[in-house]
Amino acid sequence: MILGIDTSLGTAVAVVDTDGAVRAEAVSADPLGHAEIIGTLLTQVMTDAARGPIGQTAAPEPVTLTAVAAGMGPGPFTGLRVGIAAARAFALGQRVQVVPVVSHDAAALAAYLADPFADLPRFAVVTDARRREVAYTVYTGVDDDGLPVRAAAPQLAKRDEVDAVLADLGAERRDVTAIPGAMIALVAARAAAAGRIEQLDEPLYLRAPDVTMPAPRKKVGS
Repeated sequence: MILGIDTSLGTAVAVVDTDGAVRAEAVSADPLGHAEIIGTLLTQVMTDAARGPIGQTAAPEPVTLTAVAAGMGPGPFTGLRVGIAAARAFALGQRVQVVPVVSHDAAALAAYLADPFADLPRFAVVTDARRREVAYTVYTGVDDDGLPVRAAAPQLAKRDEVDAVLADLGAERRDVTAIPGAMIALVAARAAAAGRIEQLDEPLYLRAPDVTMPAPRKKVGS
């Protein structure tokens, strides 16, 4: 089983079997209270996952994780750090690997799986990046490994300019307000099965954090 964690928008946590069956999901839509709620959500999904896939009732059994999937954004600095730190700490405690996932990939996969037989047009996942900006990533389908195909890396655009940008790219706009934790885990499962885990060493902030380090103080007499 894979634990998926994303805090790029709200806080989303899920446990998914490697075949895609969702064991448990928990979500908080609050875009600011990640640190306050993530521990509660993790406890909830691990407890619920022990009872079997959603919709089934079974005697509780231990949950054995094979990996922890971490949503890497794009998203705000503080929010992303909370989720990634939680994923790394949980993985360390369980002695499993962390699988980094582009958060927009999870939203794109959710769109494709909503109607697997539909021929979706080229589209862009668009999320709020604050400061009157949005983050967007353009997708052109799903590859043979079941992973969304990115036409370009995630980028920022002014909120009042993004429609023109997407029109130039020939992409339909799809605004997303939540990243499903189950899709974070499923993208990770498919990437791991295909041997295609991305090396995302740093989160996708797309802009510098608001907090900056103070300049060093000058020595007295210098």
